[in-house]
Amino acid sequence: MIKTDILIIGAGPTGLFTVFEAGLLKLRCHLIDALPQPGRQCSEIYPKKPIYDIPAYPEILAGDLTHKLMEQIKQFEPGFTLGERADTIEKQEDGSFIVTTNKGTKHQAPVVAIAGGLGSFEPRKPPIANIADYEDKGVEYMIKEPELYRDKDVVIAGGGDSALDWSIFLTDVAKSVTLIHRRNEFRGALDSVEKVQELKNLGKINLITPAEVTSIVGEGKVTGVTVSQKGKDPFTVNTDHFIPLFGLAPKLGPIANWGLEIEKNAIKVNNALDYQTNVPGIYAIGDVNTYPGKLKLILCGFHEATLMCQSAYQRIHPDKKYVMKYTTVGGVEGFDGTKKEAPKAVVKAIE
Repeated sequence: MIKTDILIIGAGPTGLFTVFEAGLLKLRCHLIDALPQPGRQCSEIYPKKPIYDIPAYPEILAGDLTHKLMEQIKQFEPGFTLGERADTIEKQEDGSFIVTTNKGTKHQAPVVAIAGGLGSFEPRKPPIANIADYEDKGVEYMIKEPELYRDKDVVIAGGGDSALDWSIFLTDVAKSVTLIHRRNEFRGALDSVEKVQELKNLGKINLITPAEVTSIVGEGKVTGVTVSQKGKDPFTVNTDHFIPLFGLAPKLGPIANWGLEIEKNAIKVNNALDYQTNVPGIYAIGDVNTYPGKLKLILCGFHEATLMCQSAYQRIHPDKKYVMKYTTVGGVEGFDGTKKEAPKAVVKAIE
């Protein structure tokens, strides 16, 4: 039995930052993740994708963000159960929870924080009849290694942040970049939309809207795609790679059976207080939760983790009082009473 103060389901950015906030409160954390390494999507799906909304970083690659978070929490020595999925949860008479993984590993904690991001997921695929024949032969649903596209012709389809950001990024890598979207309007950040338009005007991106890719051309590998555009006959765009970025189809998996209130495949929480679910002691933070006005941003997950940890401290230590202070102290008191080096951060003094 692995025992800890806060058991975190999901080792993505929100889950990792929870360790830091909990550590400042002298609470120990253990993380469970079905993937074999921390970082979740940032490590598994798009480690080389640039992220633009992390404070103090004008741009940081997703994989580098994971590395920085791991470095930040190292001082608090969290535990990890990786490559195992959290399957069942049982509430004990003392109010604690036992979470068992699909491999039988048991974990016990008075607080459970679900930070599972989008949960288990699969890429949304466009309705192209023969697309499966070209998977890994020029069709990719996510970009893991941008160097694969060095000096290649690339067609990206989609209208969200991923499609926009990768189109921008690959202009410095690929021989040519074509972005195709079925609407003239995009769903992504305004800055990214304006950047794509600027690159189009400079001749660095071929932007085709409103249009759709209706078939793939090539024998054994992708050599082009057929594009249907309103008011024009179908035409072919030659390409080495076709990358449809239509997002991910999320699934909560076994967590959906834990008695939590679910809305549109997300866990409802009380955002007015502490991001607790309808089950006292179980919290949901990051992309996995929902509440009025919810924004699925990493920085919002960091905020939710901070408030959740304050509530968790009160739940674990109901008889203790603490005063939160902001200092410029460069060290954080270790669990063994020694002083440990830490980034110059907000340090919470516990009384």
